[in-house]
Amino acid sequence: MLHRIWLGFFLLAFASGLYQWLAVGDAEVFQRMVSSLFEMAGLSVELAIGLVGLMALWLGVVAVGEASGLVDKLARLLSPLFTRLMPEVPRGHPAISSITLNLSANVLGLDNAATPLGIKAMKDLQTLNPTPEVASNAQILFLVLNTSSVTLFPVTVLLYRAQMGAEDPAAVFLPILIATSCSTLAGLLVTAWVQRIRLWDTVVLGFLGLGFVALLSLVAYLGTLGADELQRQSSLVSNLMIFGLVILFLVVAHRRAVNVYEAFIEGAKQGFETAIGIIPYLLAMLVAIGCFRASGALDLVLGALRDGVTLLGWDTRWVDTMPTALMKPLSGSGARAMMIDTMNTFGVDSFQGRLAATLQASTETTFYVLAVYFGAVGIRHARHALACGLAADLAGILAAIAVAYWFYA
Repeated sequence: MLHRIWLGFFLLAFASGLYQWLAVGDAEVFQRMVSSLFEMAGLSVELAIGLVGLMALWLGVVAVGEASGLVDKLARLLSPLFTRLMPEVPRGHPAISSITLNLSANVLGLDNAATPLGIKAMKDLQTLNPTPEVASNAQILFLVLNTSSVTLFPVTVLLYRAQMGAEDPAAVFLPILIATSCSTLAGLLVTAWVQRIRLWDTVVLGFLGLGFVALLSLVAYLGTLGADELQRQSSLVSNLMIFGLVILFLVVAHRRAVNVYEAFIEGAKQGFETAIGIIPYLLAMLVAIGCFRASGALDLVLGALRDGVTLLGWDTRWVDTMPTALMKPLSGSGARAMMIDTMNTFGVDSFQGRLAATLQASTETTFYVLAVYFGAVGIRHARHALACGLAADLAGILAAIAVAYWFYA
């Protein structure tokens, strides 16, 4: 399916370019499309090179954690859950701890810090894949959970709102939490339905119930904090947990007579190799997305959507935020630019401005994650991964719109 989607981007972009030229009279559209090809090609290399240091750092830290034995203990703790969600993953396999670390980083809103951990998890799962070029069920479920992971601390969005003069930057916190929770639940349910995973299991329900109670407790506590204190606590908890994890791995490994320096170096070497290896896959996806955007195809989609909503007699304010929603599965930086543009145009505390912020934090860059994670292990056939990931994105978008009308209208 992925190769058809990739080809479709180019064909739709070309058709849109012809329309812009012949019907609208825009003779420069193809120049913009070609320029976008070169721009995205350069960006793909910049992104991959930028990830080298981060991947080397985190894979080095994870290597120390594995040498300390703590990763193995974490794997044993979560084995009952993941062996039911991912039956092909043996109890205590290293992939379980890698998946847990990645999802935890996403929950904390760490974005780039989660990427090397996710690639590590995908490579661990690849060791169990009987058909290396075809995504396994476990890899697909992990990717969907990764792209739809609940975000408790959307620090980046809150900071953008604060910088743009929002009266209460954290006003979008609870709407974001609700929307991203809907995205995660939808992703899990859709993937479980496709893969026929039995969710009505005592262990699975127990873990999910415990997580739900913990989430409600955290929301209740955070609801008592003011905007400034909420941002301070979010930043403090996130950074303390990151550095605390690093120190914990180092100290425990040292106490067990592990040469922590050598262990870190060996893990870091894998980070460098992985970052360089994803360049072709990242390049392929970004040039297709950039060409699609430069052709004006996205603007045509939004225009048709607005006309349809108007005919139905519905409120059209949410349509103004759709560039953020439609761009987010394609490009994180592109969606961020769309969010900022919406805030500038309508106001950071307007309905559109708040909804754009909610959308930005409630879904993930599905195409980017798919290209990077699967590209890192050489998977060429994604099977139902993209469809399930986009289903989770759609649930997050619809939930964000509904919550926005509940909170802001």
